[in-house]
Amino acid sequence: MCGIVGYTGVQSALDVVLAQLDEVGGPEHDVCGVAVLADGGLACPPGADSLAALRAGLRQRPLPAAGSGIGLRRRAGEPAESGPQLDEAGRVAVVLVGEPSNRAELAAELTGRGHELRTGAAGEVVARLLAEAFSSAFEPAEAARQLCRALRGDFAFLALLADAPDTVVAARRGVPLTVALGAGEAQLASERAALAAQPAGELLPLGDTPGEQVVLLRREWDEVRCEVTDAEGSVLHA
Repeated sequence: MCGIVGYTGVQSALDVVLAQLDEVGGPEHDVCGVAVLADGGLACPPGADSLAALRAGLRQRPLPAAGSGIGLRRRAGEPAESGPQLDEAGRVAVVLVGEPSNRAELAAELTGRGHELRTGAAGEVVARLLAEAFSSAFEPAEAARQLCRALRGDFAFLALLADAPDTVVAARRGVPLTVALGAGEAQLASERAALAAQPAGELLPLGDTPGEQVVLLRREWDEVRCEVTDAEGSVLHA
């Protein structure tokens, strides 16, 4: 079991994401990691074996100031990624909960197209596929919709793209995901408890909705635009 969280807005994304991770699961959820979008690139330190160790590492090697970030917290000992996964170029970062049932097939297709996979685990596969889709779609929500149509089974993921500033994109099928909209900011989490510190605002629980939903959160000056579509692009919330 694991939890994923994300933020974009006027606060420090790293501070908010770490506070969210504090609320994810119980003390057995030890393995964690974060990524932030800053200065036209992604900063993604190695995952740590506890939230305390992650915080200590970030004090020693601080990340750049950023308004958008994502994080992952997972039970120690699970055979999966310990933090956000990057595509080959380091321009896309993904946190994932659940595992597409066709992961092995998609990993083989990536290898056939010349990708040298580090592990072939689900998060890495999703990151590389999202990067491929973005390279042709040039729009993060459309890239996520293309990816949803390729994935089978239940999942939820959040992603940062270095070429989409001040933006978090997310998608889900069969796994709960909640969006919390506040003044000039927005949060996402697979566990609603992670949003406990969110100021009063609009909550969009997507867990009870059938099919796929793709969420685009984009900060524009001091406001965050939220758009939710299905996998075909029909708008469900704007």
